[in-house]
Amino acid sequence: MGSRHSGNTVSYTLRPICWSSFFVPEVWLTILRTSGARGLDMGPWNNLWLFTKKSITGIIIGVTISDRYLTFVSVRGDSMHPTFTASPTTFPGSLKGDVALAERFCLDKYRFSNGDVILFKCPSDHKQIFVKRLIALPGDWIQVPESSEILRIPEGHCWVEGDNAACSWDSRSFGPIPLGLVRGRVTHVVWPPWRMSQVERKMPEGRISSY
Repeated sequence: MGSRHSGNTVSYTLRPICWSSFFVPEVWLTILRTSGARGLDMGPWNNLWLFTKKSITGIIIGVTISDRYLTFVSVRGDSMHPTFTASPTTFPGSLKGDVALAERFCLDKYRFSNGDVILFKCPSDHKQIFVKRLIALPGDWIQVPESSEILRIPEGHCWVEGDNAACSWDSRSFGPIPLGLVRGRVTHVVWPPWRMSQVERKMPEGRISSY
């Protein structure tokens, strides 16, 4: 993912998966276009055409659900290893890492917990979506890694870090992020089958205080 930051630190960009290829195979559309071009009677293809239209309707509904409630994302990069795995040799084709399920219900009144894994817009480039672990919430005190500094998280902000600190560009570099940038909470790994599992909530020991 070419990084504009030093040390290859921009990682775990997530991209929504296009499920339409599963429902409307290109070969069907090619057959329909070819039949129309030759002036053939479309009668034999009516059932196929109806199924295609229903599939497209289903995709539109699915996109709406994805935008408001749930979404599937393909995780790339190393900053959240071993929670998520990215390996071109393990995942053939266009999927270069785990596929994860993220829910958006948490965005209602920002219902998050310390240790959740969240999606958020990159503070410096809102076109990029990152996944990191939410370490501290508004009002929490956090001991900044590799420093003696104790920082209080301001209202409306949170502190995020990657599980693999050596490969992560996170709040240690850009500071607390606005909660308004958060796009969802990652709950499960759903692909590949041997990686299917719930994403556990984890917290670093001895660095966070609510007082």
